[in-house]
Amino acid sequence: MLDTKEKADLKAINCLHYIGGCYVASGNGKTFNNINPATEEVLGIVANGGTEEVDLAVSAARKALKGEWGSMPLRQRSAVLRRIGDLIKERHEELAILESLDTGKPLWLSKSVDIDRAAYNFHFFADYMISVGTEAYQQDDIAVHYAIRRPVGVLGLINPWNLPLLLMTWKLAPALAAGNTVVMKPSEVTPMTATVLAQICTDAGVPEGVVNVVHGFGETGAAITSHKDVDAIAFTGETLTGSAIMKAAAPTLKKLSFELGGKNPNIIFADANLDEVIETTIKSSFINQGEVCLCGSRIYVERPIYDTFLERFAAAAKNLKVGDPFDPDTYVGALVSEEHYHKVLKYLEIAKLEGATFLTGGNPVDLGKGYFIEPSIITGLGKDSRCVREEIFGPVVTVLPFDTEMEVMEQVNDTHYGLSASLWTSDIKRATRISAKIEAGMVWINTWFLRDLRTPFGGMKHSGIGREGGAHSFDFYTELTNVTIKL
Repeated sequence: MLDTKEKADLKAINCLHYIGGCYVASGNGKTFNNINPATEEVLGIVANGGTEEVDLAVSAARKALKGEWGSMPLRQRSAVLRRIGDLIKERHEELAILESLDTGKPLWLSKSVDIDRAAYNFHFFADYMISVGTEAYQQDDIAVHYAIRRPVGVLGLINPWNLPLLLMTWKLAPALAAGNTVVMKPSEVTPMTATVLAQICTDAGVPEGVVNVVHGFGETGAAITSHKDVDAIAFTGETLTGSAIMKAAAPTLKKLSFELGGKNPNIIFADANLDEVIETTIKSSFINQGEVCLCGSRIYVERPIYDTFLERFAAAAKNLKVGDPFDPDTYVGALVSEEHYHKVLKYLEIAKLEGATFLTGGNPVDLGKGYFIEPSIITGLGKDSRCVREEIFGPVVTVLPFDTEMEVMEQVNDTHYGLSASLWTSDIKRATRISAKIEAGMVWINTWFLRDLRTPFGGMKHSGIGREGGAHSFDFYTELTNVTIKL
């Protein structure tokens, strides 16, 4: 555990905009407080940007697009990306602390997942970018056709608060690999690691103006998404915001990539390995306080093992410690903000009104200060209840029994979400049959959140537009020009 001095050294982090290679305040001097969700203390002051700051950032990005970055040889740009990943790893401890202070998540989670994955995102795309190719066709003896890639231009990258550094780098790395310039807007409740990341990029050799950060609220995001000189928007967040971005981006016909909300099913058949099911379902339910778009918050259990599953699952959940993110024994930290805390509490009250039975949780945790909620397992609700159908995004899951494959598939697909699903069975024929029927962008069989960065990542229905990962990222972050040579 960090001592008081170590945490104090990183408490007062003031977050300025990063525009044209420099940290700058808002022109009007406006700021807001950044609050530690575990203590409700002020972590620092954040510059509150608006149209003026967005205009400056877009102008800097547009100028940089035509400069050194746009003409940099591929292997040199790859080396810069690798250096960014290296610097993230060198500052691993600092970034992990900032991430946990900002989000309320356990420090061990920031260290073991968020920061390592952020570095790997850059290392992966540094390697990938020098091997990706394009199409070429010979049309008999008439012509040769080949495609060339070019950057899309100036990109707006708008990021959520649950995995701030990991998800920002998941967009920034391929955007830079493809030769674009960017204006990033981190969430207003988790601004710190994005602020540091901008300087890391400069230290790694990214020319000034290529990476810009503008802090602020929804108005700042709206200024980016509607800006005439922003060519594309990559957004991760909730579905209603995605819809608003589509409207704002429509007049200028921007390219869009959305990874939106999820209400993901976790389907458990009676022939599954229950030990593995319990261990993984605890993670897919409560890791990061349940604030993960991929969490399996709708759990369906085949009736022969329903009671046994509930008994073991509840017993495991009751052993999870809720508390100080800097305590190594804490599994569930603080929810990210007071606003989100009250949203999750409201859903717990809705569940009670709907007649739910709470096997665990259902209440806030009083630690004197901070936004803590018990891991909550809900049974007794119908398939049409709000807590079964709506995204709660907290340490709350519902469990329903099923009797037949047809019955569970009807419930699994009866949603406007379609991000991911988990399926547990030892019958490989059943696994492949059901996977083909699940209306989701990603299906995990006998696992959860196992990622290969070459594979397509994204959702269908109201859970997203497009895919990220490997070639799929390059398809979004580049434009293709076909060249035809007549023979």
